[in-house]
Amino acid sequence: MKFRVERDALADAVAWTAKSLPSRPSVPVLAGVMLRVADGSLHVSGFDYEVSSQVTVEVQGDADGAALVSGRLLAEITKALPAKPVDIAAVGAHLELVCGSARFTLPTMPVEDYPSLPEMPASAGRIDAAAFATAVQQVAIAAGRDETLPMMTGVRIELNGSTLAMLATDRYRLAMREMEWHPDNPDVSLNALVPARTLADTAKTMGPLGGVVTMALAQGGTGEGMIGFAGGTRRTTSRLLDGANYPPVRSLFPATHNSQAQVSVSALVEVVRRVALVAERTTPVLLSFSADGLVVEAGGTEEARASEAMEATFTGEPLTVGFNPQYLIDGLQNLNAPHAVLSFVDAFKPAVITPADADGEIIPGYRYLIMPIRVTR
Repeated sequence: MKFRVERDALADAVAWTAKSLPSRPSVPVLAGVMLRVADGSLHVSGFDYEVSSQVTVEVQGDADGAALVSGRLLAEITKALPAKPVDIAAVGAHLELVCGSARFTLPTMPVEDYPSLPEMPASAGRIDAAAFATAVQQVAIAAGRDETLPMMTGVRIELNGSTLAMLATDRYRLAMREMEWHPDNPDVSLNALVPARTLADTAKTMGPLGGVVTMALAQGGTGEGMIGFAGGTRRTTSRLLDGANYPPVRSLFPATHNSQAQVSVSALVEVVRRVALVAERTTPVLLSFSADGLVVEAGGTEEARASEAMEATFTGEPLTVGFNPQYLIDGLQNLNAPHAVLSFVDAFKPAVITPADADGEIIPGYRYLIMPIRVTR
């Protein structure tokens, strides 16, 4: 194997592939990235039996072939190379990399020991890449991080005709985004539970590429199945989580509300951040709504305390509710709108945050539910 490639293209390809590699692989070869050259194209791929990733880069190929090297080491090296073309060649049990006057010799691993990448499942449809990236970012923030509850670490994707919905919850908050997409089958009705981290990394990478993302889906029995995404020259696949017993989280959204507030997103984020400086990790911030506006408070009688008033349009009986400050900020920052509408049943039931435009009109498609924290005053 011998080829020449542009430094930036190589660095981007290796960095994206190496990002999903396991830090503690079950077998050494799973820490490697496969470099395979054929017909003037370099295929950079990684696979850990759960997630696969592959990107294709155009190169000047002198000799076809393949080599398997440490992914993280190669990513660090290619990122640090000077802005010049890179010559790479497999020589015996080593990979030689030359860029300008910089030269590296890396040990290779047996190519024959590397597992074959899974085939891409059958295409289910297409979605705008930028819209896909935004939607995933809005929803994935609410997914759980506790690996002992794997179901909560996923994003549930619901495909019903031309409507695509994404939901995620860690039991303390719930995010849901509904949007239009272009299914291959207009009568499609499928659900899939995708690891949130994999989905977020994929969307973050494919979104800036523009164009469309093709979603591919294959489902088997309980706990089985695979999802794939392809955009530009990149493709990734992931095993699905077992979502057979995923809770009916849509029912958590209240059908009605008794009070409602409209606030500036940027202003509320700034106020909550300032006031929360005196709050300990498990201490909520208190939001007191009335016809006069909003007062945000944190701290106790014998501790550091803070409060700040700000403008808010409120309808309903005066209300004081406590929230985890970071969960509140996460929801507000992902509205992608100048204003937020907060809807309440009472101080002890979930609140729903929705985006609103400059005129205060609710923008449909995204809802963020946050559980209140009971407080005594």
